Amino acid sequence: MPTPSMEDYIEQIFLLIERKGYARVSDIAEALSVHPSSVTKMVQKLDRDDYLVYERYRGLVLTPEGKKVGKRLVERHDLLEQFLRMIGVKEEHIYDDVEGIEHHLSWDSIDRIADLIEYFNENPARVEQLRAIDKNNKE
Repeated sequence: MPTPSMEDYIEQIFLLIERKGYARVSDIAEALSVHPSSVTKMVQKLDRDDYLVYERYRGLVLTPEGKKVGKRLVERHDLLEQFLRMIGVKEEHIYDDVEGIEHHLSWDSIDRIADLIEYFNENPARVEQLRAIDKNNKE
C-alpha cells in the first residue's frame, strides 16, 4: 500500500504519461514543486516497490500495478472535485480542498461519495434542493 507521498508521485507520473506520453524527473519535480533529487529518491523507492521501472538517464515506465494505482488515484481526485462542486464549494477552494482531504479518506468513504454523486445525478432536482438549502442557510 503506497504512502500518501508515494500516491502523489504515482498520480502525477500517471497524469504526465497520459498527457505527454512520458514522465521525466524534471517534469515530476516541476509538477509537484519539489527538487529533482527528491523525485529521484522517490522514483527509486517506487521502483523497488514495483510501481514503476526506472532506468537512470532513460526515464521511467509504470508497471501494471503502478498504472492501476495511478488510474484509481486520478479517479479519486476527479470524484472528490466533482463532489465538492456538486455540494456548492467555491471553485477557488476545490483543488486545495481535494489535495487536503484525498489522502485522509478511506476507499470505503470514497466509494460512498461515489454513491452519493450517483444519487444526485439520477435526479438533478436533488442538486437544486441541496443548493436551495445552502442559499437559505446563507440568508
